[in-house]
Amino acid sequence: MNWEVDENNRFYVSTYYGNDIFKNDDFKMGWGNQTFTFRWNHLFSKKLFSNFTLVQSYFNYELGVPEGSANSFEWLAVMKDYGVKGDFVYYLNENNTIRFGASTLYHRFNPGKAQGLGEESFFDVYEVQHNNAMESGIYISNEQRIGARLSLKYGLRLTHFQNVGSAVIYNYDQEYNPVDSTTYASREFFSPYAGLEPRIGAVYLLNESSSLKASYSRTRQYVHLAQNSTAGTPLDVWFPSSPNVKPQIADQVAVGYFRNFFDNRLEGSVEAYYKFTQNAIDFKDHADLLLNKEFEGELRFGEAQAYGLEFLFRYNFNKFSGWVGYTLSRTEKKIEGINNGNVYLAGHDKPHDVSVVLNYDPSKRISIGATWVYQTGSAVTFPTGKFEFGNSYVPIFSDRNGYRMPDYHRMDVSVTLKAKDKPGRKFYHEWNLSVYNAYARKNPWVINFVQDPDNPNQTYAEMTYLFGIIPAITFNFHF
Repeated sequence: MNWEVDENNRFYVSTYYGNDIFKNDDFKMGWGNQTFTFRWNHLFSKKLFSNFTLVQSYFNYELGVPEGSANSFEWLAVMKDYGVKGDFVYYLNENNTIRFGASTLYHRFNPGKAQGLGEESFFDVYEVQHNNAMESGIYISNEQRIGARLSLKYGLRLTHFQNVGSAVIYNYDQEYNPVDSTTYASREFFSPYAGLEPRIGAVYLLNESSSLKASYSRTRQYVHLAQNSTAGTPLDVWFPSSPNVKPQIADQVAVGYFRNFFDNRLEGSVEAYYKFTQNAIDFKDHADLLLNKEFEGELRFGEAQAYGLEFLFRYNFNKFSGWVGYTLSRTEKKIEGINNGNVYLAGHDKPHDVSVVLNYDPSKRISIGATWVYQTGSAVTFPTGKFEFGNSYVPIFSDRNGYRMPDYHRMDVSVTLKAKDKPGRKFYHEWNLSVYNAYARKNPWVINFVQDPDNPNQTYAEMTYLFGIIPAITFNFHF
């Protein structure tokens, strides 16, 4: 909702709630988001205006076995953020636009709480300690025009991060074995990190229809996301920097060529990029992730690199519009203690990524759209054999991320009917009919390797996919 108080003040409020659940007789998994944003836009003068923002977000994810058996349990993890920021824009002159501001964000991590479900369950309540942290930053940048052909964007950001007690931090030896621990009191600040994030970008106009672009940036990441590719579920684990976990620092450079054709009805571009990351994070082989108080001892650290080419063609011909994008990329890691110290593919490495979007407007009120996406399957670690130990079979795994999931692709189509346009109308609406995965592609969500109950010597791969064709009707209204 937007409220225009006067010509110098406007208020904006937005909120969202969503939840996704996967469940069958043997397993359940879910995740959801809640967000709230309040923003005050204020004009101090014709040259200076500002945005002051309050933000709250809530992300939860869960895992478990439904009620009804001795193994029934529920594991729940939550991440909450509370933040405030102020952003300013100052129009110095026609050739310089200065932006500056500051922000503070409070993170609260609840890594996991597990408890049994039902009277038959033998699980007790078990909870890993919560983690709290403060992340702040200040920045200033300038957009500068130099002559008729050259434009620059450059700036500097200073970030600061620190953990907040109460907390018990385990200390590890060189083999990542816990040796002792340090206790921090409630609201005690510890393990501060800080650093500068410079960035610069340049655009040079070759002529009226083409240009060259180049950029460099450094970023610091204090909140980390990691995934254990050997797990039977795509479980993401979020955790903050700490005395044992340094921030990830990434330097990225990019260059590109852009050109317009046919009176700007067709736009084409090609960009090349390279990104190098220090303190890259991954899990050791066979990591114990869930409800592990010594979780940080499962982490390993090294370096990563990503590079690729991105192609984009955007078109707008009368009633037809849309775009076609293709990315050729590679993402690799090299971390001591993983994959025998050799380079391996990151779990999110997807060499080929294609998107095709087509929009057709037969009239002012009707719009027809279609989208097709294709991605190379994610890199994963699969078992390649097994051996018998006692009365059990122990799997032998491939190199880290030595295999790939099947390729992912699908098509979505939609038709939108807009309300009649009437002068002075303050309320208008539209209907949308859409079909997700129109040709019913069975894209794998999880692949598990199951021992044949009738023949213990045999193991087969079992694919789980989530969605076939999903039709939807949406009603949008604006006032």
